[in-house]
Amino acid sequence: MTFILNDEEQMLRDSAKSFLKQTSPVSALRKLRDDKDPVGYSASVWSSMAEMGWCGVLVEEDHGGVDLGYTAAGLLLQEMGRTLCASPFLPTAVLSASALRLAGSDAQKSAWLPKIASGEAVIAFAVDEKARHNPDRIDTKAIKDGNGFRLSGEKRFVSCAMGADAFIVAARTEDGRINLFLVDADAAGVERTARRTLDSHVPADIRFDDVKLDGDALLNGAEDSETAYRHVLDAGRACLAAESLGVAEEAFDLTIDYIKEREQFGQPIGSFQGLQHRAAHLYSEMELARTLVMKALRALDETPSQAPLWCAAAKAKATEVSRLAGSEGIQMYGGVGMTDEYDIGLYYKRAQAAGEFLGDDSWGAGQVARLSGY
Repeated sequence: MTFILNDEEQMLRDSAKSFLKQTSPVSALRKLRDDKDPVGYSASVWSSMAEMGWCGVLVEEDHGGVDLGYTAAGLLLQEMGRTLCASPFLPTAVLSASALRLAGSDAQKSAWLPKIASGEAVIAFAVDEKARHNPDRIDTKAIKDGNGFRLSGEKRFVSCAMGADAFIVAARTEDGRINLFLVDADAAGVERTARRTLDSHVPADIRFDDVKLDGDALLNGAEDSETAYRHVLDAGRACLAAESLGVAEEAFDLTIDYIKEREQFGQPIGSFQGLQHRAAHLYSEMELARTLVMKALRALDETPSQAPLWCAAAKAKATEVSRLAGSEGIQMYGGVGMTDEYDIGLYYKRAQAAGEFLGDDSWGAGQVARLSGY
């Protein structure tokens, strides 16, 4: 396992950096926020991502994808974190594509993976039912009804759900096991309520009121549905950790640039030893987060059996470091760091919100202790 990017990965990262700076700078997020965009992301940017092959990064070539793996997906999200790009990439191209690959039937894969790869479909992944992440607390029920099911329950803060064509929903069947179901977003009994979060994203709460599903709505292509479900969540954590790392990196760069320019007592404040110590500490923490994120992504690609531990560790550390980078940035900016005029506050807000999705640093630390036997 190597932590050094190969030539193909470096080219992908460089092209992503260039593309996102041009099409999705921080000003684009501000516009989505100020316009109160109903879905919270740009459909044109999503289409451009599809044209570049990003949407198919985890889709096999037989289904129209490029199948570059989780390391590539993480590199893309890391650059999205740097520009605060709001897109359905994580819920659709990572979580839902992974769920279909791991648990979908051949028919489901043939029907949906090409649509994901082409950017034609947006699929939201609905798991959490309370304010905090708990993958074991699934009260949504899928009750057998003839050849199909009846789905009832509620999901909270489902990312990109307002613009989704379908949902992949975690629900308990009558045997008590967690299974995944593919649900049409416009099905009778599905109700979406938009929620605008502090990071200017637009997730949704979803209510499923006795929704009638055909038998083929169940993702039944995996030997063990719960194992597949948990692997999908691990993949999401590692890739979200990569985005949080990008948030931290850009917040750090913005802060360093600012303290080099701002003067006090006739000299740049970056020359003050106190700020240098804080910057050095943050830099070292970012290096640790960077190593853990790459370890988790490589493990997903090369040694999946080892991935749960590293994905939890990467998510916990990247959450902690991104929040530290945002708060330290605001502190070093001084009073102006609290104003909307400067972007540093937007990075702080994204770090806070992303940190809660799929488990915060405290949850991740608990998982690391459990998985490592401590």
